[in-house]
Amino acid sequence: MEDLTPGQIVAELDKYIVGQKDAKRAVAIALRNRYRRRMLADDLRDEVIPKNILMIGPTGVGKTEIARRLANLARAPFVKVEATKFTEVGYVGRDVDSMVRDLAQVAVRLVEKEKIEAVKEEAEERALERITEMLHPPRRSRREREQTHDNAEMLRQTFGSLFGGVQPAAQTEPPEEKPEEDEDDARHRERDERIRAKLRDQIRAGAHDDKKVEIEVEQAGNPGFLQIFSPQGMEEMNVGDVQSALGGMMNRSRRQRTVTVKEAREILTQEEARNMIDHDAVVREAVERTEQSGIIFVDEVDKIAGREGGHGPDVSREGVQRDILPIIEGSTVTTKYGSVRTNHVLFIAAGAFHVSKPSDLIPELQGRLPIRVELENLTEADFKRILTEPKNALVRQYTALLATEGVQIEFTEDAIEEISKIAAQVNHQTENIGARRLHTVLERLLEEISFNAPDQLQDQVTIDAEYVRGRLESIVKNEDLSRYIL
Repeated sequence: MEDLTPGQIVAELDKYIVGQKDAKRAVAIALRNRYRRRMLADDLRDEVIPKNILMIGPTGVGKTEIARRLANLARAPFVKVEATKFTEVGYVGRDVDSMVRDLAQVAVRLVEKEKIEAVKEEAEERALERITEMLHPPRRSRREREQTHDNAEMLRQTFGSLFGGVQPAAQTEPPEEKPEEDEDDARHRERDERIRAKLRDQIRAGAHDDKKVEIEVEQAGNPGFLQIFSPQGMEEMNVGDVQSALGGMMNRSRRQRTVTVKEAREILTQEEARNMIDHDAVVREAVERTEQSGIIFVDEVDKIAGREGGHGPDVSREGVQRDILPIIEGSTVTTKYGSVRTNHVLFIAAGAFHVSKPSDLIPELQGRLPIRVELENLTEADFKRILTEPKNALVRQYTALLATEGVQIEFTEDAIEEISKIAAQVNHQTENIGARRLHTVLERLLEEISFNAPDQLQDQVTIDAEYVRGRLESIVKNEDLSRYIL
């Protein structure tokens, strides 16, 4: 992030999101300000608070995508929450503190993944060594064999004498040392090392990938959730989290699995990597990153806009705002990883504001969302760019998907224009759902080709404007039908 200027951040966002220049500039400045803040002196750094953003625009124009791509760019913990699932404690929904606990959980996974990636090469070597030992166990030396024999004899004599069975054997003089056996052990050891080295190279090259081995793995257990009462209210906790919290008091069971060598390498590499990293250090860094770099995207904030004085669901709207307010203002939330302060977490709120308006939010919440950007409705020209320009362009996605079945699809220029025109027309006639309409239109357009792709006799399919009109024109003209199908 330190190497990216606001202009470069916008350029990176342009690779995936069409238009919305004002929103991109706002989030780019907010992200750059985090870097600038870290450069300040300690006495001033804590005084600089993030300038939270309120995005205003209809669904499907890129609000969530901008925030998500921004978090990926900064390698920052990111969670998306719906404002409508929070409400006053004891009424319905979840406690607002859970968004911070979710953010801390994401941060832990993010840091753990980075740490595992850093030790992956060494972990792969350790896993390779373990598999080599499975396929060719090391030969025990003479002293180890004698020690095992002596231990077994001692147990046999002890328990035999206790139960009146085997009598203790008479003491015999220890056998004389035989140097020739030590030399024999050395020769066998050298031979084993040569075999193991060759076998290790073969495993690394994938020569034994299909061979079966038996490994011991940690039992995953029940992946379900428990509902628990916490000081903050009712919360869900993963069963794995309970085991992690109890630590050594709750031993995790292990079981034997028969897998291929290829699968064993992946499983054992992950296991070795997790054993190599310092989990306490992971938690400390995750909490630090949550506090300094975390991004919380609060969607559908317009659904909780409204002042008290109504009846039914309206009554709780101001309560939801007042519950969210302390988190955005800056408070300390208790998580299973320790206390997390939200003073410097960046909040990006978003809503369509069709019925309500930003001024319907309580003044305190409005003051905590000082930067407001309005996202524009997508036009037919925007749809055309969305289909072809981004790195994850829809035309590119569908072409790649069907290519896996051996069907090569080619979209002509007039077909792209016709698809864009139909999507814009349906958005205008029915509900405006933005770029998501393109998914609906393309799925309907390619339905027959996708269904018949495995049995397709024609390897090359060209989709032009005539084909698009033939598949979609009748649906678009019938407004009632288009409401249901497109």
